[in-house]
Amino acid sequence: MDLEDYLPRKGDDPLARLLTQDLGPLSMAELEARIAALETEIARTKSKIESAVNHKANAEALFKQ
Repeated sequence: MDLEDYLPRKGDDPLARLLTQDLGPLSMAELEARIAALETEIARTKSKIESAVNHKANAEALFKQ
């Protein structure tokens, strides 16, 4: 898969802007801060996925009774 497969189709999407931002002008400190922020966002997103999976499993268990 190409990177374009992961990009949202809308041009004004924040993720699309993030993934295409020029990193050249950023300092080492800015790049490290960016990585930290992205890692935090990844953890938040994974937590949301886990919550959704647990919610679905709980709902399925409820309706199996």
